[in-house]
Amino acid sequence: MAWIILIIGGCFEVVGVASINRWVNKKNIKHMVELVVAFALSFALLSYAMNTIPMGTAYAVWTSIGTAGSAIVGMFFFGDAKSVRRILFITLIIAATVGLKLIS
Repeated sequence: MAWIILIIGGCFEVVGVASINRWVNKKNIKHMVELVVAFALSFALLSYAMNTIPMGTAYAVWTSIGTAGSAIVGMFFFGDAKSVRRILFITLIIAATVGLKLIS
């Protein structure tokens, strides 16, 4: 269950990062509230997951989900560059995250 909570927390981190981008482009209260709520939920879920999952593993997985997820969202929704090398390295981040899960 802690792993599912951690993955959901990582997804809220992606939402928070996307909200930062929307806030930068158009400052309004909706984007600010979305940003604060997404990051608050993300940190709360990370904290909860760390009751079961070791800190180093939980944090590495959480940040990996946030990093890879934000890069993918940026490419699909915000016009970030798409290249084979970029996709390769995002794939490596995901593979490392799966590896951490397999050895934990």
